[in-house]
Amino acid sequence: MEKDNTLITMRELPLSERPYEKCERAGAESLSDAELLAILLQSGTRKETAVELAKRLLLLSPEKNLSGLAKMTLKRLMAVHGIGRVKALKLLAAFELMKRLSREGFGEKPALTSPTAIADYYMQRLRFLSAEEVHVLFFNTKCIFLGEKRLFVGTVNASLISPREIFIEALQREAVNIILVHNHPSGDPAASREDINLTIQVAQAGNLLDIRLLDHIIIGDNRYFSFKENGCTPF
Repeated sequence: MEKDNTLITMRELPLSERPYEKCERAGAESLSDAELLAILLQSGTRKETAVELAKRLLLLSPEKNLSGLAKMTLKRLMAVHGIGRVKALKLLAAFELMKRLSREGFGEKPALTSPTAIADYYMQRLRFLSAEEVHVLFFNTKCIFLGEKRLFVGTVNASLISPREIFIEALQREAVNIILVHNHPSGDPAASREDINLTIQVAQAGNLLDIRLLDHIIIGDNRYFSFKENGCTPF
Protein backbone atom coordinates (compact mmCIF):
# COMPACT_ATOMS: atom_id res chain seq x y z
CA MET A 1 0.00 0.00 0.00
CA GLU A 2 1.06 3.60 -0.58
CA LYS A 3 2.43 5.21 2.56
CA ASP A 4 0.39 7.92 4.24
CA ASN A 5 2.81 10.75 3.51
CA THR A 6 0.47 12.75 1.30
CA LEU A 7 -1.41 14.96 3.75
CA ILE A 8 -1.50 18.22 1.81
CA THR A 9 -4.42 18.04 -0.60
CA MET A 10 -5.78 20.29 -3.34
CA ARG A 11 -8.46 21.66 -1.02
CA GLU A 12 -5.81 23.25 1.19
CA LEU A 13 -4.56 25.44 -1.67
CA PRO A 14 -5.97 28.95 -2.18
CA LEU A 15 -8.91 28.77 -4.60
CA SER A 16 -6.96 30.64 -7.31
CA GLU A 17 -4.15 28.07 -7.17
CA ARG A 18 -6.24 24.90 -7.36
CA PRO A 19 -5.55 23.09 -10.66
CA TYR A 20 -9.03 21.52 -10.79
CA GLU A 21 -10.79 24.85 -10.55
CA LYS A 22 -8.37 26.53 -12.95
CA CYS A 23 -8.87 23.73 -15.48
CA GLU A 24 -12.65 24.03 -15.21
CA ARG A 25 -12.57 27.82 -15.45
CA ALA A 26 -9.97 28.35 -18.18
CA GLY A 27 -9.49 24.96 -19.82
CA ALA A 28 -6.78 22.33 -19.53
CA GLU A 29 -4.56 24.25 -21.95
CA SER A 30 -4.23 27.04 -19.34
CA LEU A 31 -2.48 24.75 -16.86
CA SER A 32 1.28 24.45 -16.54
CA ASP A 33 2.97 21.06 -16.85
CA ALA A 34 3.26 20.90 -13.07
CA GLU A 35 -0.43 21.74 -12.60
CA LEU A 36 -1.50 19.04 -15.06
CA LEU A 37 0.68 16.53 -13.25
CA ALA A 38 -0.73 17.68 -9.91
CA ILE A 39 -4.22 16.70 -11.06
CA LEU A 40 -2.93 13.18 -11.68
CA LEU A 41 -1.03 13.08 -8.39
CA GLN A 42 -4.03 14.50 -6.43
CA SER A 43 -2.00 15.16 -3.28
CA GLY A 44 1.45 16.20 -2.16
CA THR A 45 3.50 15.22 0.88
CA ARG A 46 3.50 16.38 4.48
CA LYS A 47 5.57 19.41 3.51
CA GLU A 48 4.52 20.23 -0.06
CA THR A 49 1.42 20.59 -2.19
CA ALA A 50 0.69 18.40 -5.19
CA VAL A 51 1.87 21.21 -7.47
CA GLU A 52 5.15 21.52 -5.56
CA LEU A 53 5.60 17.76 -5.70
CA ALA A 54 4.97 17.84 -9.45
CA LYS A 55 7.56 20.61 -9.93
CA ARG A 56 10.12 18.63 -7.93
CA LEU A 57 9.34 15.50 -9.91
CA LEU A 58 9.94 17.31 -13.21
CA LEU A 59 13.29 18.61 -11.96
CA LEU A 60 14.32 15.09 -10.93
CA SER A 61 13.58 13.67 -14.39
CA PRO A 62 16.55 13.12 -16.75
CA GLU A 63 15.82 16.19 -18.90
CA LYS A 64 13.94 18.18 -16.24
CA ASN A 65 10.77 18.24 -18.35
CA LEU A 66 7.85 16.06 -19.47
CA SER A 67 10.00 14.23 -22.02
CA GLY A 68 12.40 13.20 -19.28
CA LEU A 69 9.56 12.22 -16.99
CA ALA A 70 8.04 9.99 -19.68
CA LYS A 71 11.30 8.02 -19.80
CA MET A 72 11.27 7.17 -16.09
CA THR A 73 10.49 3.59 -15.10
CA LEU A 74 8.08 2.48 -12.38
CA LYS A 75 11.00 1.73 -10.06
CA ARG A 76 12.60 5.11 -10.63
CA LEU A 77 9.33 6.98 -10.12
CA MET A 78 8.65 5.15 -6.87
CA ALA A 79 12.12 6.10 -5.63
CA VAL A 80 10.99 9.75 -5.55
CA HIS A 81 9.75 10.84 -2.12
CA GLY A 82 6.00 11.34 -2.31
CA ILE A 83 5.49 9.08 -5.33
CA GLY A 84 4.13 5.71 -4.28
CA ARG A 85 3.03 2.80 -6.41
CA VAL A 86 -0.42 4.21 -7.26
CA LYS A 87 0.87 7.63 -8.33
CA ALA A 88 3.67 6.09 -10.36
CA LEU A 89 1.23 3.81 -12.17
CA LYS A 90 -1.08 6.74 -12.92
CA LEU A 91 1.81 8.61 -14.55
CA LEU A 92 2.86 5.59 -16.61
CA ALA A 93 -0.74 5.08 -17.74
CA ALA A 94 -1.08 8.74 -18.74
CA PHE A 95 2.04 8.62 -20.91
CA GLU A 96 0.96 5.34 -22.49
CA LEU A 97 -2.40 6.89 -23.41
CA MET A 98 -0.53 9.76 -25.06
CA LYS A 99 1.52 7.32 -27.14
CA ARG A 100 -1.56 5.39 -28.23
CA LEU A 101 -3.48 8.55 -29.08
CA SER A 102 -0.66 9.67 -31.35
CA ARG A 103 -1.05 6.49 -33.43
CA GLU A 104 -4.85 6.47 -33.73
CA GLY A 105 -4.84 8.89 -36.62
CA PHE A 106 -2.98 6.38 -38.76
CA GLY A 107 -5.77 3.78 -38.60
CA GLU A 108 -5.41 0.02 -38.74
CA LYS A 109 -3.63 0.13 -42.10
CA PRO A 110 -1.24 3.08 -41.86
CA ALA A 111 0.11 4.53 -45.10
CA LEU A 112 3.80 4.42 -44.30
CA THR A 113 4.98 5.65 -47.68
CA SER A 114 7.78 8.03 -46.72
CA PRO A 115 10.48 8.40 -44.04
CA THR A 116 8.53 11.32 -42.56
CA ALA A 117 5.34 9.26 -42.26
CA ILE A 118 7.22 6.40 -40.62
CA ALA A 119 8.99 8.76 -38.23
CA ASP A 120 5.66 10.34 -37.27
CA TYR A 121 4.15 6.91 -36.69
CA TYR A 122 6.92 5.85 -34.32
CA MET A 123 7.98 9.15 -32.77
CA GLN A 124 5.79 9.22 -29.64
CA ARG A 125 6.12 5.48 -29.18
CA LEU A 126 9.93 5.39 -29.25
CA ARG A 127 11.26 8.85 -28.36
CA PHE A 128 10.67 8.44 -24.61
CA LEU A 129 12.20 4.98 -24.21
CA SER A 130 15.25 4.63 -21.98
CA ALA A 131 16.63 1.70 -24.01
CA GLU A 132 17.05 1.17 -27.74
CA GLU A 133 14.47 -0.90 -29.60
CA VAL A 134 14.81 -2.23 -33.13
CA HIS A 135 11.61 -2.70 -35.16
CA VAL A 136 11.26 -4.23 -38.60
CA LEU A 137 8.47 -3.11 -40.96
CA PHE A 138 7.30 -5.48 -43.71
CA PHE A 139 5.91 -4.44 -47.12
CA ASN A 140 4.66 -6.24 -50.22
CA THR A 141 5.63 -5.57 -53.85
CA LYS A 142 3.39 -2.46 -53.92
CA CYS A 143 4.99 -1.20 -50.69
CA ILE A 144 1.76 -1.74 -48.75
CA PHE A 145 2.46 -2.13 -45.04
CA LEU A 146 1.99 -5.75 -43.93
CA GLY A 147 2.96 -5.44 -40.27
CA GLU A 148 5.87 -5.00 -37.91
CA LYS A 149 7.94 -6.92 -35.40
CA ARG A 150 9.99 -5.69 -32.46
CA LEU A 151 13.29 -7.44 -33.01
CA PHE A 152 15.57 -6.34 -30.22
CA VAL A 153 15.79 -4.28 -27.03
CA GLY A 154 19.16 -2.97 -25.88
CA THR A 155 22.23 -1.34 -27.40
CA VAL A 156 22.13 -1.76 -31.19
CA ASN A 157 24.96 -4.01 -32.33
CA ALA A 158 24.99 -5.91 -35.59
CA SER A 159 26.63 -8.89 -33.88
CA LEU A 160 23.68 -9.20 -31.47
CA ILE A 161 20.90 -8.90 -34.07
CA SER A 162 20.35 -11.87 -36.35
CA PRO A 163 19.30 -11.08 -39.93
CA ARG A 164 18.04 -14.67 -40.01
CA GLU A 165 15.18 -13.76 -37.66
CA ILE A 166 14.29 -10.75 -39.80
CA PHE A 167 14.09 -12.71 -43.03
CA ILE A 168 12.30 -15.72 -41.58
CA GLU A 169 9.58 -13.31 -40.49
CA ALA A 170 9.64 -11.56 -43.87
CA LEU A 171 9.22 -14.84 -45.75
CA GLN A 172 6.35 -15.89 -43.51
CA ARG A 173 4.58 -12.60 -44.26
CA GLU A 174 5.44 -12.85 -47.99
CA ALA A 175 7.19 -9.50 -47.73
CA VAL A 176 9.61 -8.38 -50.42
CA ASN A 177 10.59 -5.04 -48.84
CA ILE A 178 11.56 -4.18 -45.27
CA ILE A 179 12.48 -1.07 -43.30
CA LEU A 180 14.41 -0.94 -40.02
CA VAL A 181 13.38 1.55 -37.33
CA HIS A 182 15.08 2.10 -34.00
CA ASN A 183 15.46 4.85 -31.42
CA HIS A 184 18.32 6.69 -29.75
CA PRO A 185 17.42 7.41 -26.09
CA SER A 186 19.95 10.27 -26.11
CA GLY A 187 17.59 12.16 -28.42
CA ASP A 188 20.27 12.56 -31.11
CA PRO A 189 19.24 10.52 -34.20
CA ALA A 190 22.64 10.70 -35.92
CA ALA A 191 23.74 7.26 -37.17
CA SER A 192 26.51 5.57 -35.22
CA ARG A 193 29.11 3.15 -36.58
CA GLU A 194 27.03 0.29 -35.12
CA ASP A 195 23.94 1.59 -36.93
CA ILE A 196 25.83 1.71 -40.23
CA ASN A 197 27.23 -1.81 -39.77
CA LEU A 198 23.77 -3.18 -39.00
CA THR A 199 22.28 -1.49 -42.06
CA ILE A 200 24.95 -2.91 -44.37
CA GLN A 201 24.66 -6.39 -42.88
CA VAL A 202 20.87 -6.54 -43.25
CA ALA A 203 20.95 -5.06 -46.77
CA GLN A 204 23.52 -7.59 -47.95
CA ALA A 205 21.59 -10.51 -46.48
CA GLY A 206 18.38 -9.23 -48.07
CA ASN A 207 19.98 -9.02 -51.51
CA LEU A 208 20.67 -12.75 -51.38
CA LEU A 209 16.98 -13.45 -50.70
CA ASP A 210 15.50 -10.80 -53.03
CA ILE A 211 14.09 -8.98 -50.00
CA ARG A 212 15.11 -5.35 -50.26
CA LEU A 213 15.98 -3.12 -47.31
CA LEU A 214 14.33 0.17 -48.31
CA ASP A 215 15.54 2.34 -45.43
CA HIS A 216 16.78 2.46 -41.86
CA ILE A 217 15.19 5.23 -39.79
CA ILE A 218 16.53 6.37 -36.43
CA ILE A 219 14.16 8.12 -34.03
CA GLY A 220 15.49 10.87 -31.75
CA ASP A 221 13.71 13.47 -29.66
CA ASN A 222 11.26 14.96 -32.19
CA ARG A 223 13.93 14.39 -34.87
CA TYR A 224 14.80 11.49 -37.10
CA PHE A 225 17.53 10.29 -39.43
CA SER A 226 16.80 8.38 -42.63
CA PHE A 227 19.64 6.53 -44.34
CA LYS A 228 17.78 6.82 -47.65
CA GLU A 229 17.07 10.56 -47.37
CA ASN A 230 20.70 11.21 -46.50
CA GLY A 231 21.98 9.21 -49.45
CA CYS A 232 23.80 6.68 -47.30
CA THR A 233 24.77 3.35 -48.85
CA PRO A 234 23.46 0.75 -49.57
CA PHE A 235 20.38 2.69 -50.77
